[in-house]
Amino acid sequence: MPDMTDASHPAAPDHRAAAPRAVRIAVLTVSDTRTEETDTSGQFLLSELRAGGHEVVGYRVVQDDAPAIRAALTGFMRDAAVVVSSGGTGITGRDVTIPVVESLLTKPMPGFGELFRMLSYREVGGAAMLSRAVGGLAGHTLLFALPGSLNAVRTAWEGLLRDELGHLAFEVARHGQPGPDQPGPGQPGGGG
Repeated sequence: MPDMTDASHPAAPDHRAAAPRAVRIAVLTVSDTRTEETDTSGQFLLSELRAGGHEVVGYRVVQDDAPAIRAALTGFMRDAAVVVSSGGTGITGRDVTIPVVESLLTKPMPGFGELFRMLSYREVGGAAMLSRAVGGLAGHTLLFALPGSLNAVRTAWEGLLRDELGHLAFEVARHGQPGPDQPGPGQPGGGG
């Protein structure tokens, strides 16, 4: 019997090798105080995405306002295979990003938040529990909501997202997703 863990076996393709090198991505910053000029977290992500050869299809800064966040996310979801937001993930009264993102998710990925908090714990100790970072699939688009600090965004980018974006997009597209008949940006015939 063949070893099914052998990546050279036809039944077990190397998903990373088949993954796209460039992914269509949008970046959303949620903040009551930042502008595009002062958004260090968003600018870091944009720089890293472009340096990695990804196609940035959108970038916005919106206030901590649920309808504005939802409108920006759903707008980006039309063109992007991945949307990464930063800000609004804490526990203050103004932090409303997570409920909006969670309401859009069709397939949550609890491991993302768990791993993010594990990595954050190494850097900030018990304060990592204050982060409600979350990720998952919303229809045909992957959504990741990160805390707003540059350090947190760097942790998520370097520790989780940078090396997995192509693989994640491949997994979303390779068997299709249930839902409307229209293909999404990560699927054949879709916008990506």
